Amino acid sequence: MTSTSSQWGGGYVTDVAYTAGHYPFQSPWHLEAACLLRSVQPPGIGPGLSYIELGCGRGYGALILAASNPGWAVTALDFHPAHIAEARSLAHEAGIRNAAFIEADLADPATVALLPDADVVSLHGVWSWVPLPVRAGITAVLKARLRAGGMAQVSYNALPGWQGALGMQRVVREAGLRAAGRSDTQAMAGMQAVRDLAAAEASYLGESRVVRNTLQHLDRFPAEYIAHEYMNASWSPCFHMDVCADLAPARLEWAASSHLIDSFPELSLTPEQRAVVDRYDEPVMRELMRDMCQERSLRNDVFVRGLTRMRNSERDARLRTVVLAPTKPRAEFKSSITVPAGEAGLEPRFYGPIMDRLAQGACAVGDLLDLPGIEGRRRDNPAELVGMLVGSMQAIPVSPTPGTKTGDALSHAIGARYEADGALNARGALASGVLGAGWPCTVPELAVWRRLASDQVIDLAGTAATLLPQGSEADREKMEVTLAGIAETMPPLWRALGIAPGVAVSGNLPA
Repeated sequence: MTSTSSQWGGGYVTDVAYTAGHYPFQSPWHLEAACLLRSVQPPGIGPGLSYIELGCGRGYGALILAASNPGWAVTALDFHPAHIAEARSLAHEAGIRNAAFIEADLADPATVALLPDADVVSLHGVWSWVPLPVRAGITAVLKARLRAGGMAQVSYNALPGWQGALGMQRVVREAGLRAAGRSDTQAMAGMQAVRDLAAAEASYLGESRVVRNTLQHLDRFPAEYIAHEYMNASWSPCFHMDVCADLAPARLEWAASSHLIDSFPELSLTPEQRAVVDRYDEPVMRELMRDMCQERSLRNDVFVRGLTRMRNSERDARLRTVVLAPTKPRAEFKSSITVPAGEAGLEPRFYGPIMDRLAQGACAVGDLLDLPGIEGRRRDNPAELVGMLVGSMQAIPVSPTPGTKTGDALSHAIGARYEADGALNARGALASGVLGAGWPCTVPELAVWRRLASDQVIDLAGTAATLLPQGSEADREKMEVTLAGIAETMPPLWRALGIAPGVAVSGNLPA
């Protein structure tokens, strides 16, 4: 009943590496926007910023930030030596010198001395998967190393959203431990036991949205992800209120949700729910009440050490300086988005000219609101523009000062590794010194970008075969169509954003 991961990992999965990906909400520019929407003063972000990622995994996110911001000092720490070894290898391959990777145990008090002072600390997918001594170590690091006014991003499996799926996790882990093989094999064996129970109409598996979505989309999740999500001995979802209490000794206060739609109660709650929530002034109590109304299994929060509130006029002035870059071509703009309270419309008369302008390149919010062609009453509401475009993942906040074109070597290296690993569903990104952030993209988009850097015409069939080595002929044909569409529509946007491949595109692109 023991996995090989328990030999030195203390119950944490260590016999298989975690999946690698890029998460835009870990960018300091995104965290700054989240704070501003809640009228919280963020730290100054610019040259010389010190950024720490705790639990960095294989290091892709930290490397993308480092490559996109050569003037920053990026420090990333992880418990797993294989993760750190890969991150260091990738940094060497891409020539990145402003990122340091440390193998250390956060439960060890000596770890604090290994880290520098920081303006921003990020830990995604760590808090609710580790034992209490590690959580205490995280708090100690934040207390000792996060500078006054600094931001900390913390994500975790949240209660009560996970309440109905507690049984699923327990079955996955316990059934998995009774199977042979590595943690990834065990995890899939445990998940099969859950599927069999669900098919047999087990009473405690049919009512949870988390369970339904997990089983419905199980084929999208790599076995390594299932292992790291469900097989850790210390897996423990948390109430937001309790996380706030645990981080209080570090003098951190909850500032905002990094899911920007959460900053708009009318999009998150019904009128009746808002009436109950509005009885309370205390932000943490309001979040508890909101969590009782929303089906969210993951919270993604921003904390500030020394929280300072801003006047609305000051907040709006700062929001007007936020620079946005689109994440998709203009033709793919969605004028209706799904929010917790239902559907929200993005009025074409207002957002159409704004998206037209963003298709030409990144632009400050103030300049977007001053465009002559927009209609509507929202010119004086920069918070709505930022919240809706970033919250719907149709734009990302980027540096207000365009940098030089760095990051191509890392983008090539990461793309090659995704293809070698067959990680078709990974969260890809193009590192960009022009944007000062990673530009989120799919692995097929990254594959097209890489090939346009050296080829005038993309070998659609060959690229599809590389991305789908075990795929059927029909799947590969669909991939060829996808790749052709990317090659036709994406280069103009890449050029507008300053992230076009290093070699100019010429010749005939596939129709």
